Amino acid sequence: MIAYICEQGAKVSREGRRLIVTTPKMKHTLFAERLEQLLLFGNVQLTPPAVFLLLREGIDTVFLRRDGRYMGRLLSQESRNVFLRKKQFALAEDRDFCTRTARRIVQGKLLNQATLLARVKRSRNQPAAGTAARELRQLAARAEEAPSVESLRGLEGSGAALYFRHFSLAFNKDWGFTRRVRRPPTDPVNAVLSLLYTLLINRCCAAVQLAGLDPYPACLHEAAYGRQSLPLDLVEEFRAMLADALTISLFNMNMLHGDDFETPVPESASESAEEEREDAMTAVLRDPIGRMSPGNVVPDASDLPGRQFDASPTESPPPEKRPLLLRGPACKKVLTAFSQKLESEFFHPLAERHMSYADAIVFQARLYRRLIEGEVTGYSPLMLR
Repeated sequence: MIAYICEQGAKVSREGRRLIVTTPKMKHTLFAERLEQLLLFGNVQLTPPAVFLLLREGIDTVFLRRDGRYMGRLLSQESRNVFLRKKQFALAEDRDFCTRTARRIVQGKLLNQATLLARVKRSRNQPAAGTAARELRQLAARAEEAPSVESLRGLEGSGAALYFRHFSLAFNKDWGFTRRVRRPPTDPVNAVLSLLYTLLINRCCAAVQLAGLDPYPACLHEAAYGRQSLPLDLVEEFRAMLADALTISLFNMNMLHGDDFETPVPESASESAEEEREDAMTAVLRDPIGRMSPGNVVPDASDLPGRQFDASPTESPPPEKRPLLLRGPACKKVLTAFSQKLESEFFHPLAERHMSYADAIVFQARLYRRLIEGEVTGYSPLMLR
């Protein structure tokens, strides 16, 4: 079970092997033995005994801002398998291995995006979506001949630009989406995509931990200081089938409306100034060399960590656009829908059995481990049917 606590001012305490979530309006019990992951949004208090229980039970606990931006997590213990980690780092330096594996990851992402746009073409009679789907499949075919990881990143970037250029065709009405804007989101569709991508990558982080893998070395996403690249590799095949498809359904089935979004306004000028001082201090602390030259700029390490939450090409919002965030009740709708989507079952062709999407993410992480250990010759992404 995955638990999301987004009620501001909530308190999580411990009673034996149970967690008690208390707010002014309700009291809810979470049983530790059933809890896989706990996500805390914004002003949620976690008592020391509750922290001890979460660490002892190895429950992945994630701290996010109220708007869904990642802040940190409780990590009880890293993998003890040093030999597996040595293999990971050695293979991360093997160009042939990285190219072969990154090729499958990129092809999986491109083909899943193509399948989603093909569905849009059929269900909404949008010929342009069908044309884009064919072009995405052509990019996936070109990936088969790509000579390096760098060239594969270029194909993935071209595919992302093509895909999001046609993504608005999937919706029943115009929600103001013209391109992927990561942070801050400036329209309702981007706001939901950002939240769902955050949740999805956190599930991939938890799957990597369950598989006993080191989250830093990967194949498609290059190594960067503080960046956990492996969850970014694993999330690519799931973006279209889980986050993107769910976003379309939420809007087209009238689960979300225009008044479910708001432009955040600081409570006071002093609060805004305090936030600016905190951001400035964060920049100073993560820049030990003083930015003496343009080549010495330290990458932004504010996300999971290291610009982790959306690796696809994005554009900065224009100056006249203001950020939009989900209101509390609407955020709960999205969290509930995502949780139920993860628990829905389908037939996994490689596992040859039915499983939930949550189990499928773990299965793919363990498949990657089998690849590292030499039990399989190649990585097989999960394909949207």
